[in-house]
Amino acid sequence: MPRKARIDAPGALHHIIIRGIERKDIFKDSKDYSNFLSRIGDVLLETQTPCFAWVLMNNHVHLLLRTGYRSISTVMKRLLTGYSQQFNRRYNRHGPLFQNRFKSILCEEGPYLFELVRYIHLNPLRAGNVKDLRALATYPYSGHHVLMGKGRCEWQDSDYILKLFGRRIRHARKAYIEFVARGIEIGRRPELTGGGLVRSSGGWSALIALRSVASRIMGDERILGGSDFVESVLKRANEDYEKRTFAISKGLQIDDVLRRVSEVFNLPTDSLRGAGKHRKASRARAIVCFIAVDKLGFKCIDVARILKMSPSTVSKAVTRGNSDECSREIWEGLHANSQSRGA
Repeated sequence: MPRKARIDAPGALHHIIIRGIERKDIFKDSKDYSNFLSRIGDVLLETQTPCFAWVLMNNHVHLLLRTGYRSISTVMKRLLTGYSQQFNRRYNRHGPLFQNRFKSILCEEGPYLFELVRYIHLNPLRAGNVKDLRALATYPYSGHHVLMGKGRCEWQDSDYILKLFGRRIRHARKAYIEFVARGIEIGRRPELTGGGLVRSSGGWSALIALRSVASRIMGDERILGGSDFVESVLKRANEDYEKRTFAISKGLQIDDVLRRVSEVFNLPTDSLRGAGKHRKASRARAIVCFIAVDKLGFKCIDVARILKMSPSTVSKAVTRGNSDECSREIWEGLHANSQSRGA
């Protein structure tokens, strides 16, 4: 049975699980851990991919990431390829280091962000690597020690998580550790890492409740969320894929996007090239960047070259364009024009 395509989009929340091939160790000593942390820091900062939780175990890794301007697949490929090459050289080994491709679960943020942060950070305690919460607070290979103020990690967005627990840092940490402590009694949470239909329905208890009242159930092993969330994600992913494939097959290019955006905003096309600060032109450029990168699959570096901007400026523009309702209207119009040309 062919594997399903990954589901991704700017701003999407992902629970990433990486395992060593045949469950073998991917870290043998502190140098390996440090190498991995250095590499993930470089990749996440360069691609502006926020990380909310992480843990490195001897034979697997958990990451909680939000998609930035580069897809999660691109980010992980860079990270894992570089690390596996270094690992093989160091131990004079050959062949794959990781088990198949990494596992990526698209998560419904509202009900699951807290649960996933707690689940990921409790891994060392569940595995017996540390004996209690006090020891967990200083475990160096987990984002928990950063949230507890026992270490620094430039690429971990600890402020975002702590602010969810309180305005003042001391009170936030107290509320966070109390929340984590309650998770010890809950034990393992298989629905957070696998289970397909079970996970997508919110766990066994939720699934049983839904079945008892004959509720509609939508499941997908790539998604962690309620039935409505799963259905909406799959519908959007399918629509986006069909539109992107059709538009690309009809030769839609960045110049076509530039022309359409310039018409909508009543601006000369040349004004959209470069990084000028005029508000109207800046908004129009952000829409061009978003459609080119997110909808047509162009790389930021290629868009930067065409628009005479830096790749980092393009990545920021993609985020702005993603939140602009006008982006959807223009993309729909471009797709409709592609359809009419193909008729």
